[in-house]
Amino acid sequence: MSLASTAAYAARRAAQRERVRILYRRALKDTLNWAVHRHLFYEDADNLRARFEVNRGVEDPDTIDRLIVDGEAQYNKWRHPDPYIVPWAPGGSKFTRNPTPPEGIEIIYNYGREDND
Repeated sequence: MSLASTAAYAARRAAQRERVRILYRRALKDTLNWAVHRHLFYEDADNLRARFEVNRGVEDPDTIDRLIVDGEAQYNKWRHPDPYIVPWAPGGSKFTRNPTPPEGIEIIYNYGREDND
């Protein structure tokens, strides 16, 4: 192997590792949307980890790419239709509930004390 092919191989494997890491994290977070209680989540998380561990020893880059594409397709198929969103995050129920007032409107906090000018 030449130096260029070795570097290309290492870069491809690093990109594959990153895609697998992202897929695993997204699937694990989505598991929280399906599992109502923590004891159910722990079982589902163990099953998910076992599914990833089965293919941990695969070394062929083309096979790894195929497994990643299959995993992403399966994740997109089974993704939760109504995921939980933290209330204060964008899309949450409390996001921008009390927005800042528009320009030109001042809020004066005098607490009932009036100016005698």
